[in-house]
Amino acid sequence: MMPKAIFFDMDGTLIDSEPLWFENEVKLMAQFDYEWRVSDQLSCIGGPIGRVAKYMADRAGGENQPEFFAESLISMVSSDFEERLTFMPGALDLLKEVSGLGIHTALVSASPRQMLDATARVLKNQYLQLLISSDDVVNAKPDPECYLKAAAHFKVNIEECLILEDSLTGVAAAKSSGARVVAIPHLAIIPGDEQVVVISTLEAMSAAKLFALHN
Repeated sequence: MMPKAIFFDMDGTLIDSEPLWFENEVKLMAQFDYEWRVSDQLSCIGGPIGRVAKYMADRAGGENQPEFFAESLISMVSSDFEERLTFMPGALDLLKEVSGLGIHTALVSASPRQMLDATARVLKNQYLQLLISSDDVVNAKPDPECYLKAAAHFKVNIEECLILEDSLTGVAAAKSSGARVVAIPHLAIIPGDEQVVVISTLEAMSAAKLFALHN
Protein backbone atom coordinates (compact mmCIF):
# COMPACT_ATOMS: atom_id res chain seq x y z
CA MET A 1 0.00 0.00 0.00
CA MET A 2 1.40 3.36 -1.03
CA PRO A 3 1.92 5.74 1.91
CA LYS A 4 0.38 9.20 1.84
CA ALA A 5 3.69 10.76 2.90
CA ILE A 6 7.31 9.73 3.38
CA PHE A 7 9.51 11.47 5.92
CA PHE A 8 13.29 11.21 5.64
CA ASP A 9 15.62 11.76 8.56
CA MET A 10 18.63 13.74 7.38
CA ASP A 11 21.99 12.83 8.94
CA GLY A 12 22.91 9.23 8.19
CA THR A 13 19.63 8.50 6.39
CA LEU A 14 19.40 10.88 3.44
CA ILE A 15 22.86 12.40 3.56
CA ASP A 16 26.22 10.93 4.53
CA SER A 17 27.01 13.72 6.97
CA GLU A 18 28.07 11.72 10.02
CA PRO A 19 31.75 11.73 8.89
CA LEU A 20 31.62 15.54 8.72
CA TRP A 21 30.11 15.78 12.19
CA PHE A 22 32.69 13.32 13.57
CA GLU A 23 35.62 15.10 11.94
CA ASN A 24 34.61 18.44 13.42
CA GLU A 25 33.71 16.95 16.80
CA VAL A 26 37.26 15.56 16.96
CA LYS A 27 38.72 18.99 16.09
CA LEU A 28 36.57 20.86 18.60
CA MET A 29 37.21 18.52 21.51
CA ALA A 30 40.94 18.39 20.78
CA GLN A 31 41.00 22.04 21.86
CA PHE A 32 40.16 20.75 25.33
CA ASP A 33 42.61 17.82 25.24
CA TYR A 34 39.75 15.35 24.92
CA GLU A 35 40.11 12.52 22.39
CA TRP A 36 36.71 12.20 20.76
CA ARG A 37 36.07 8.57 19.85
CA VAL A 38 33.53 6.63 17.82
CA SER A 39 31.88 5.66 21.11
CA ASP A 40 31.30 9.37 21.79
CA GLN A 41 29.79 9.85 18.37
CA LEU A 42 27.54 6.86 18.89
CA SER A 43 26.28 8.39 22.14
CA CYS A 44 25.33 11.56 20.27
CA ILE A 45 23.88 10.21 17.02
CA GLY A 46 20.33 11.35 16.46
CA GLY A 47 20.85 14.64 18.31
CA PRO A 48 19.40 17.06 19.08
CA ILE A 49 22.28 19.52 19.07
CA GLY A 50 21.49 20.64 22.62
CA ARG A 51 22.05 17.14 23.96
CA VAL A 52 25.27 16.79 21.94
CA ALA A 53 26.52 20.15 23.23
CA LYS A 54 25.85 19.19 26.86
CA TYR A 55 27.65 15.89 26.33
CA MET A 56 30.66 17.76 24.93
CA ALA A 57 30.63 20.34 27.72
CA ASP A 58 30.62 17.57 30.33
CA ARG A 59 33.55 15.81 28.65
CA ALA A 60 35.46 19.09 28.45
CA GLY A 61 35.26 19.43 32.20
CA GLY A 62 32.71 22.22 32.27
CA GLU A 63 35.22 24.76 30.94
CA ASN A 64 32.56 26.21 28.63
CA GLN A 65 28.78 26.19 28.58
CA PRO A 66 26.88 23.84 26.21
CA GLU A 67 25.89 26.87 24.10
CA PHE A 68 29.55 27.38 23.20
CA PHE A 69 29.85 23.83 21.90
CA ALA A 70 26.56 24.02 20.00
CA GLU A 71 27.47 27.27 18.25
CA SER A 72 31.05 26.16 17.53
CA LEU A 73 30.07 22.78 16.13
CA ILE A 74 27.29 24.18 13.95
CA SER A 75 29.65 26.82 12.56
CA MET A 76 32.38 24.28 11.82
CA VAL A 77 30.11 21.71 10.16
CA SER A 78 28.08 24.22 8.16
CA SER A 79 31.25 25.57 6.53
CA ASP A 80 31.86 22.07 5.09
CA PHE A 81 28.29 21.09 4.38
CA GLU A 82 27.48 22.29 0.89
CA GLU A 83 30.94 21.72 -0.60
CA ARG A 84 31.46 18.19 0.74
CA LEU A 85 27.94 16.84 1.15
CA THR A 86 27.21 13.39 -0.27
CA PHE A 87 24.15 11.15 -0.06
CA MET A 88 23.70 7.77 1.55
CA PRO A 89 23.70 4.88 -0.97
CA GLY A 90 20.39 4.75 -2.82
CA ALA A 91 18.78 7.53 -0.76
CA LEU A 92 18.74 10.26 -3.40
CA ASP A 93 17.44 7.94 -6.13
CA LEU A 94 14.66 6.79 -3.80
CA LEU A 95 13.76 10.36 -2.86
CA LYS A 96 13.54 11.35 -6.53
CA GLU A 97 11.35 8.35 -7.33
CA VAL A 98 8.84 8.81 -4.51
CA SER A 99 8.68 12.53 -5.23
CA GLY A 100 7.86 11.73 -8.85
CA LEU A 101 4.99 9.52 -7.69
CA GLY A 102 3.31 12.52 -6.12
CA ILE A 103 3.82 11.31 -2.56
CA HIS A 104 4.31 14.03 0.04
CA THR A 105 7.96 14.21 1.10
CA ALA A 106 9.60 15.91 4.06
CA LEU A 107 13.03 16.15 5.62
CA VAL A 108 12.59 15.83 9.39
CA SER A 109 15.72 16.23 11.48
CA ALA A 110 17.03 17.00 14.95
CA SER A 111 19.69 19.18 13.30
CA PRO A 112 19.45 22.99 13.22
CA ARG A 113 17.50 24.69 10.45
CA GLN A 114 20.57 26.00 8.64
CA MET A 115 21.73 22.42 8.02
CA LEU A 116 18.42 21.44 6.43
CA ASP A 117 18.45 24.60 4.32
CA ALA A 118 21.94 23.71 3.11
CA THR A 119 20.79 20.22 2.13
CA ALA A 120 17.83 21.69 0.26
CA ARG A 121 20.17 24.01 -1.64
CA VAL A 122 22.34 21.05 -2.68
CA LEU A 123 19.12 19.50 -4.04
CA LYS A 124 18.34 22.80 -5.80
CA ASN A 125 15.17 22.97 -3.69
CA GLN A 126 13.68 19.97 -5.48
CA TYR A 127 12.06 16.75 -4.23
CA LEU A 128 11.42 17.87 -0.64
CA GLN A 129 8.16 19.68 0.03
CA LEU A 130 8.77 20.38 3.71
CA LEU A 131 11.71 20.85 6.07
CA ILE A 132 11.30 20.42 9.83
CA SER A 133 14.34 21.04 12.02
CA SER A 134 15.02 21.18 15.74
CA ASP A 135 14.33 24.92 15.50
CA ASP A 136 10.77 24.25 14.34
CA VAL A 137 9.58 22.22 17.33
CA VAL A 138 9.33 22.62 21.08
CA ASN A 139 10.42 19.04 21.78
CA ALA A 140 13.10 17.48 19.57
CA LYS A 141 13.56 13.76 18.89
CA PRO A 142 12.98 11.30 20.59
CA ASP A 143 9.72 13.19 21.06
CA PRO A 144 7.41 12.52 18.07
CA GLU A 145 6.39 16.19 17.70
CA CYS A 146 8.42 16.70 14.53
CA TYR A 147 6.76 13.79 12.71
CA LEU A 148 3.29 14.63 13.94
CA LYS A 149 3.85 18.19 12.75
CA ALA A 150 4.85 16.94 9.29
CA ALA A 151 1.75 14.78 9.01
CA ALA A 152 -0.45 17.67 10.13
CA HIS A 153 1.14 19.94 7.53
CA PHE A 154 0.07 17.56 4.77
CA LYS A 155 -3.28 16.89 6.47
CA VAL A 156 -2.71 13.12 6.48
CA ASN A 157 -3.03 10.56 9.26
CA ILE A 158 0.36 9.65 10.73
CA GLU A 159 -0.59 5.96 10.47
CA GLU A 160 -0.58 6.42 6.68
CA CYS A 161 2.97 7.78 6.69
CA LEU A 162 6.31 6.01 6.29
CA ILE A 163 9.40 7.23 8.15
CA LEU A 164 13.03 6.43 7.28
CA GLU A 165 15.50 6.65 10.16
CA ASP A 166 19.00 5.46 11.08
CA SER A 167 19.39 6.13 14.83
CA LEU A 168 17.84 4.84 18.03
CA THR A 169 16.71 8.36 18.91
CA GLY A 170 15.07 8.84 15.53
CA VAL A 171 13.39 5.46 15.52
CA ALA A 172 12.02 6.14 19.00
CA ALA A 173 10.46 9.37 17.72
CA ALA A 174 9.10 7.66 14.62
CA LYS A 175 7.60 4.78 16.59
CA SER A 176 5.99 7.09 19.13
CA SER A 177 4.31 9.02 16.33
CA GLY A 178 2.41 5.92 15.20
CA ALA A 179 3.85 5.80 11.68
CA ARG A 180 5.34 2.82 9.92
CA VAL A 181 9.13 2.87 10.14
CA VAL A 182 12.03 1.62 8.05
CA ALA A 183 15.35 1.71 9.90
CA ILE A 184 18.69 1.74 8.07
CA PRO A 185 21.24 1.65 10.92
CA HIS A 186 24.94 2.04 10.15
CA LEU A 187 26.38 2.52 13.65
CA ALA A 188 23.63 1.76 16.17
CA ILE A 189 21.94 -1.62 16.59
CA ILE A 190 18.19 -1.19 16.07
CA PRO A 191 15.77 -4.04 16.79
CA GLY A 192 12.90 -4.63 14.42
CA ASP A 193 9.29 -5.31 15.35
CA GLU A 194 5.85 -5.17 13.77
CA GLN A 195 6.16 -1.40 13.39
CA VAL A 196 9.85 -1.19 12.46
CA VAL A 197 11.44 -3.01 9.53
CA VAL A 198 15.25 -2.99 9.65
CA ILE A 199 17.29 -3.11 6.44
CA SER A 200 21.01 -2.71 5.76
CA THR A 201 20.92 -0.15 2.93
CA LEU A 202 18.72 1.85 0.58
CA GLU A 203 20.98 0.97 -2.32
CA ALA A 204 18.91 -0.43 -5.22
CA MET A 205 15.77 0.17 -3.15
CA SER A 206 12.87 1.08 -5.44
CA ALA A 207 9.68 2.67 -4.19
CA ALA A 208 7.81 -0.58 -4.84
CA LYS A 209 10.30 -2.57 -2.74
CA LEU A 210 10.15 0.01 0.01
CA PHE A 211 6.37 -0.07 0.20
CA ALA A 212 6.38 -3.88 0.19
CA LEU A 213 8.50 -4.00 3.36
CA HIS A 214 5.43 -3.27 5.47
CA ASN A 215 2.93 -5.31 3.43
